[in-house]
Amino acid sequence: MADTGSTSSASAAMLPRRPLAARLGITSVPRDELRRRYTQSGSKFVTIMGADVHYVDEGASEDAGQGSTIVMIHGFASSLHTWNRVADELKRAHRVIRLDLPPFGVTGPLHSASGAIETMDLPTYRRFIDTFMQALGIARATLIGNSLGGLIAWDYALRHRGAVERLVLIDSAGFPMKLPIYIDLFNRSLVRISSPWWLPEVIVTSAVRNVYGDPRKLDPLTLRRYVEFFHGEGTRAAIGKMVPTLDFRALDTEALKTLDVPTLVLWGAKDRWIPTAHAAEFASRIPGAQSVMYAELGHIPMEEAPERVLSDLRTFLGTPAVHARVQADVQA
Repeated sequence: MADTGSTSSASAAMLPRRPLAARLGITSVPRDELRRRYTQSGSKFVTIMGADVHYVDEGASEDAGQGSTIVMIHGFASSLHTWNRVADELKRAHRVIRLDLPPFGVTGPLHSASGAIETMDLPTYRRFIDTFMQALGIARATLIGNSLGGLIAWDYALRHRGAVERLVLIDSAGFPMKLPIYIDLFNRSLVRISSPWWLPEVIVTSAVRNVYGDPRKLDPLTLRRYVEFFHGEGTRAAIGKMVPTLDFRALDTEALKTLDVPTLVLWGAKDRWIPTAHAAEFASRIPGAQSVMYAELGHIPMEEAPERVLSDLRTFLGTPAVHARVQADVQA
């Protein structure tokens, strides 16, 4: 399968225009079509809670003494592809596992025995990530999570003492906040009802541009991938069920003070989705946590400027730099 994480100006120029019905969100992209377009050479599937979960497992073997295990968990409406360029480097010295959380990416929604779409609230995500780790036989790992994935990561570390070697939180969710407008739309009943049948592409593209500190860095193929995943079969209906459960006030962030895990907090200073003040909240609560703020980056710094994030990850993980296939980003 083609790795869509890398792009060229030639392939971007050849990107076909989507049909009008697709651009209006009247039609959905079938799951098998998403699998055909967006699985990678290292893609695998494992059945978790009745769903075929898409993940990539590659790199050095920990059993051979060549490196520790890293599990990367993406954020809301994203996919494992957000880690492509960071994973390409870290897999040289570590076993690197990344997955598509339901209801996103190639994985898509979970379904009940009756076929109904499951509501992805925190208890469901807990059961999901616990089952995933058990299915892959991961007893101990470094967790790297962004946004929603950061919440899942630090919550896992609190619930599984000793199972997390290191923790990296990148623009992580967890503290009470006002939801970003593009997510909060789904708290409105009219949007929840209509979105599975009509949600214009322009809304999705606007949301994706909003997570970049500099939207000019967003290439056409990456933008198309986000749009097609959001318009994936069943995803919008699942999001409509999920968003009303996103109440961070119920989370016990005080428990972070008891966390005994080396932690690195990375944050984009131009994050428009989660307040930058939350970076200090995480760093002050987790004992000994280190923190880095990226002046010109947004909500997904590892995708927007992977080389800058890699530099800090290498230092934190004790991984020597190797010849990078990623072009260095200019420091802001």
